[in-house]
Amino acid sequence: MSKDLVLVFHPDLAASVVNRRWVQELGRHPERHTVHDVHAAYPDGRIDVEREQKLVEDHERLILQFPIYWFSCPPLVKTWLDEVLTSGWAYGPGGDALARRPVALGVTAGIRESDYRRDGRYGHTLAEALTPFEMTFQYTGADFRSFYAFYGAEHGPSTEAVARSARGYLEFLERL
Repeated sequence: MSKDLVLVFHPDLAASVVNRRWVQELGRHPERHTVHDVHAAYPDGRIDVEREQKLVEDHERLILQFPIYWFSCPPLVKTWLDEVLTSGWAYGPGGDALARRPVALGVTAGIRESDYRRDGRYGHTLAEALTPFEMTFQYTGADFRSFYAFYGAEHGPSTEAVARSARGYLEFLERL
């Protein structure tokens, strides 16, 4: 068992600026990261649960990467969680596949970081919006390690800002 499994959930990765760049950067280090484009693997949304569980089992760390949609995740992320994190595998009697496994999120937010503050436009932090993920992985006994975020994706980020974020994302993953 070695390296990170980065599950990428982006319905149009080719059109993405930030997520696509992150995937490109991860791809430069195949000895460290396995990138799994879940939308490309399951264009019909029908997940091969055994395949996904085996992928998780074959890696030390699990990272879910996705854009924030309506202060949550794209639908396929929820489908993946619902179908892959089964009783007897991820939780419940004999369900220890994620126990103590480091898990983290890599997310891109369309709105600015200043909007994700208690005194910001929406009155909540991004950490608060991502609480269901933290709770889900705590439930499974995983070692939830928080998230890395890029803010302001819908505001036409500069090439340099995107490049900086890609380097920051790799550094975040190195510290897991």
